[in-house]
Amino acid sequence: MTIAITGASGQFGRSATELLLESVPAQDLILISRSPAKLEDFAARGCVVRKGDFDDRSGLTDALRGADRMLMISGTRVGFREPQHTNAVEAAKAAGVSHIVYTSFIAANPSNPSMAVKDHVFTEALLSQSGLTWTALRDAQYSEAVRDAMAPMNIATGRMISLARNGKMAFVCREDCVASAVAVLLGEGHEGKVYNITGPELISYHQVSELLAEVSDRPVTFLDTDVDGLYAMFDAIGIPREPVDDLTVANFPWNSDDMVSFEVAVRDGYFAVISDDVERLTGRKPRSLRDLLHAHRDSILAAADAMGHPG
Repeated sequence: MTIAITGASGQFGRSATELLLESVPAQDLILISRSPAKLEDFAARGCVVRKGDFDDRSGLTDALRGADRMLMISGTRVGFREPQHTNAVEAAKAAGVSHIVYTSFIAANPSNPSMAVKDHVFTEALLSQSGLTWTALRDAQYSEAVRDAMAPMNIATGRMISLARNGKMAFVCREDCVASAVAVLLGEGHEGKVYNITGPELISYHQVSELLAEVSDRPVTFLDTDVDGLYAMFDAIGIPREPVDDLTVANFPWNSDDMVSFEVAVRDGYFAVISDDVERLTGRKPRSLRDLLHAHRDSILAAADAMGHPG
């Protein structure tokens, strides 16, 4: 069985490749990236590395030839992924791929107001109508997003501004999402299944602020706001409202339309989803947000101090 991974040079793709190499021969992995030079280390280990781009259906079809299963890692351009994902699914069909494992998002239903989720609703429908075998892995928000983006900023400023109120989410570590995806790629009986890949507990943003104070031993005050207030906060730090290719703020490709609509969905309870699918797929319990943050306390504080701490 040959497995292709799209976006293989990203964090998820590289981690999935490393885990797959523990079970399958390197020559049975086709690693696809817009920047294949970033995968030279895996090519040296015997993996097949090919150039492929969601914006180039023909080229992606060629890159996928010979693959039996495909890990389709969703694109990063929130709000603009529908044509890209259409290209990916059509390329997989043309190349003869039989089973697509797709990294979706929790609560992927049409009523969800999150801009990011709308792309996943579209893609899941696309897969169900494709005639291919598919599996959807609905990943919760990464705990690493709290560690890398939220924590340094909130600790540096001493406050968390949010409109999410008492809405909750079961933050999940990327390593658990990767392990779940690999389990499906290597396993059987997952055809047409939707799995909710979540962490072990539902947590509100208010509780996240308390956890950041606990980890940092510094005050982090939670401040309620509304939609206009959250947009104003993002505007003040230079985050664009719509996605802009190759633009980052504090090294993150943020856009506020995505983040504001996401918090509205949190506030309204859409993301209050928790399951035991990680344990059922991988045989281990998922790692908690608290454990991840405490394990990376030093790097979080260093990042916060680099931003400037008000005390």
